[in-house]
Amino acid sequence: MRICMMEGPAGLMPEGANWEGIADRIHELAPDLLVTNEMPFGPWLAASPTYDAALAADSVRLHETGLAALAALNVPAIVSSRPVFAGERLANEAFALQDGRYAALHHKQYFPQEPGFFEATWFHSARNGFEVADVGGIRVGVLLCTELMFNERARRYGRGGAELIVVPRASGASRGRWLTAGAMAALVSGCYVVSSNRAGRTPEGQVFGGVAFAFEPGGEPLAQSTDTESIVAFDVDPARSRAQRALYPCYVKE
Repeated sequence: MRICMMEGPAGLMPEGANWEGIADRIHELAPDLLVTNEMPFGPWLAASPTYDAALAADSVRLHETGLAALAALNVPAIVSSRPVFAGERLANEAFALQDGRYAALHHKQYFPQEPGFFEATWFHSARNGFEVADVGGIRVGVLLCTELMFNERARRYGRGGAELIVVPRASGASRGRWLTAGAMAALVSGCYVVSSNRAGRTPEGQVFGGVAFAFEPGGEPLAQSTDTESIVAFDVDPARSRAQRALYPCYVKE
C-alpha cells in the first residue's frame, strides 16, 4: 500500500493555485491512501480564546466545500478531519473518504487550552471511543493531534487490531516532542504511525511547525517531509504490523 502525507499550508483554501499545485503533486505520487493535516482548510479557529458562532459556521461550510475538493483528487482513500456542529460548540470529526463515500471515524477527545490552541473553548466530543476501522484495505485507528501524546490510546489501537495509526495535526513550532510521541506510539502499538501537520505562519503571527512524519511498527523512522518536499509518499505492508504485535513490548500483558 502506498501512503501519502503532507504539510498543509496555514489558511489553505480548497481552490485556487495553491490547492491546484497540491492536487497535481498528489496525483503524481498516486497514493492508495492520503492523510491530511487536522482541519486543513481556512483559518485556525482555536487561535481565539472566545467562541464565535459565525466563524464556526464559516469553517464548517468551508470544510464542506473541501470535501468535494478532496473527493476530486481521485485518491482511493483519504483520512482527514473537519469541524461539525455539536450543540453549542463544534466537534472535530476525523473521517474517511473512500471512492467519494464519507464515513465518520472518530471525534477528538483531548483538547489543549493555551494561547494559540484554545480548543476546549471551541470543541467537545459528540462521539466517544477510539475505534478501529477498515480504510482502503488496512486497519486504521485515528489520533487527532494532542491524542498522540497518550500512549495508552496507541497501545489499545494495536491490541484492537489496527495496522496503521493516522495522526492529523495542527501543532506549533516545537517538533521534537511530536517525533518522540510518534515513535513511541509505533513502538507500543506495533502499528505504522503516519502524521500530517499544518505548516507556516498566520497573518496574526501564529506558527505551525509542519513536519509530516511516518514511523515503522517498532518505532523506526520511515519517512519525513523536508523544506523542499512538503508532500511525501512511501509504501507500507500491513503484514509487518501484524508480525510486530507479537514482539516486545507489544506482547507484554497489562
